[in-house]
Amino acid sequence: MSSQALISVNNLVRYYGDYCAVDNISFELAAGDILGFLGPNGAGKSTTMQMLSGNLAPTEGEIHINGIDLLDKPGAAKTALGYLPEVPPLYKEMSVDEYLRYCAVLRRIKKAGIKDAVALAKQRCGLAGVGRRLIGNLSKGFQQRVGIAQAILHSPQVIILDEPTVGLDPIQIREIRDLITELGKSHGIILSTHILPEVASVCNRVQIINEGRLVYASDMKGLLEQQTTGKYEISLARPPSVDEIRASGLIDQVEQLDAGRFIVNISTTADELARVAVNNDWGLCKLVAHEHSLEQIFVNLTLGDGENL
Repeated sequence: MSSQALISVNNLVRYYGDYCAVDNISFELAAGDILGFLGPNGAGKSTTMQMLSGNLAPTEGEIHINGIDLLDKPGAAKTALGYLPEVPPLYKEMSVDEYLRYCAVLRRIKKAGIKDAVALAKQRCGLAGVGRRLIGNLSKGFQQRVGIAQAILHSPQVIILDEPTVGLDPIQIREIRDLITELGKSHGIILSTHILPEVASVCNRVQIINEGRLVYASDMKGLLEQQTTGKYEISLARPPSVDEIRASGLIDQVEQLDAGRFIVNISTTADELARVAVNNDWGLCKLVAHEHSLEQIFVNLTLGDGENL
């Protein structure tokens, strides 16, 4: 295990009867990381999160939280961990302040420190003005904020967030993403989601799980580089035939999308192709690199076509 690792997972396996929900996965989380943990529904994300949080025992494997074995010393390991499950553990008949004070007691924060801990969590999560309101009367976005506040009350080194933006409107999603980005400056965070653009907006690392197995792990730069296809999209106002385009000698492959639009593989530079299009009076309108969408990368990886990226 790396000396800098806040979480170290080694050969983690979880069976439900004969069904293998998590199949021999290993990874680490370092200080300052916001790790996006992606996968389609049923891939094993929530099962992994439950094992990392100590709510579910693995069938095999090891989990260390801040250097402490979670299975051997669960109490000590969990002091370094904050967890927001997919369904926030809220008591909606309580006010925000009552609930956070209750959570502070559960987290064994000393009585003299509870007031300050609650105030700091509220301030960080944008809850300063709603302390006396009943949780059940808050919007879904504010309820998610309360859920995150309970996870950071004790200033843990690690925060695990399981699908924190599910069911939120676009404005609430943006607010929660901004909050996660801010928390990432002082915590290691695992963000479990099936929304790839969400990971792209807040994470510096990403790993993708499918059918219980890790199928991809990289930093965000590596993922974004997967967008490059080596192809170009060219739009022409006076397009020649496909055969004429091939006859130019610069293009290895050409695919016509619609009238005047083509995807091409070229054997030269884009500048040279642009010059040919202008010199031949093809009416060049656009010439841009053709990229995979982030969604397409996700689909290719989870459907087993990652080698074709």
